Amino acid sequence: MDSISVKNDNSFEELFEKSLAKMEKLVPGQSVKTTVVAITSDCVFLQLSGKSEGILDKAEVTKEDGTVTVQEGDQIDVFFLSNQRGEMRFTTRISGQTANDEMLEHAFKNKIPVEGVVDKEIKGGYEVTIGSKRAFCPFSQIGLKKEENSTPVGKHLVFSIIEYKDGGKSITVSHRAILNEKHEKNMEALKDTLHEGMTVSGKVVSIQSFGAFIDIQGFQALLPISEISRERITSVESVLQVGQTIDVIILRIDWKLEKMSVSLKALQDDPWASVGKYEKDSKHTGKVVRITNFGVFVSLEPGIDGLLHNSEIRGDDRYNNVQKVFKNGDTVTVLIKDVDIANKRISLKQLPSKEEEDNAKEFLKHEEVSDTYNP
Repeated sequence: MDSISVKNDNSFEELFEKSLAKMEKLVPGQSVKTTVVAITSDCVFLQLSGKSEGILDKAEVTKEDGTVTVQEGDQIDVFFLSNQRGEMRFTTRISGQTANDEMLEHAFKNKIPVEGVVDKEIKGGYEVTIGSKRAFCPFSQIGLKKEENSTPVGKHLVFSIIEYKDGGKSITVSHRAILNEKHEKNMEALKDTLHEGMTVSGKVVSIQSFGAFIDIQGFQALLPISEISRERITSVESVLQVGQTIDVIILRIDWKLEKMSVSLKALQDDPWASVGKYEKDSKHTGKVVRITNFGVFVSLEPGIDGLLHNSEIRGDDRYNNVQKVFKNGDTVTVLIKDVDIANKRISLKQLPSKEEEDNAKEFLKHEEVSDTYNP
């Protein structure tokens, strides 16, 4: 039994030595898929073959707000840097400060991201410094879209080497390729977390005449103006502001076209649920909110509009030019003609206003009635 035990121990030692030797033969810049085994105040320890561990600078996986993007047990892709006094150092990208010709060429062949600083704008693009090397980044490759009043000059960015010629004398890089890859990974992750009908929180990033664009975990969703409020609105700016955080319901998602539409009003109470108070032949007062060639729409309350057809409008201009009779914001007294709850429609008939009725009563009160003359 003892001899067998010794033999097994020797076999384990041999495997460990082979694994360690394999780790020592890693080429600088070589890609490795590994698992996070521990996180300290400044380092992330990575599982390698056997009992050996690799070290990753914690700052590389820490956001500006201090949030660490990895946890123990997570699998991540890293790149081998060097063996420093027995410590196997790794990185999530090749730093411009440590990059040499061999590492940059290896980064080009294996599509490993490299870090550089944008020095200045030149003809057709930007000059980028990566270590001691000068690289060129075309305007079209600096980002996904051009941002007004913004320049990348002076910024430290991560690039993909898309062209490497003459032993590194001619290098072309792309920051857009990095952003595209990050975007695709984000879209794949969102497919597992976002679905139609769920309520999500997002930030208003842009306001247009037809609605607003909401950033939902990196996905640009459209909030149409018709889905902002139960009440009819004519200006998006009157309801929303850029930078505002709102809760919305996802209506539709098209992953192929990367389009999403959301609704804010779907989270609001439906006023039609209590429309029973608008009984037929009941009298109400509302405001004109929209004028058409066939009549005007009158808001009885936020979210409930009724149609006052031309045939029910008083005045000689009701058929020729209804805008001579009404303008948006006018107060009008109406009678409920019909209520169609299923189709959310209310038909109205115009009545004299209270002021008109009061004037008529006052007139009749002082009018002398003649028994001999009846026009």
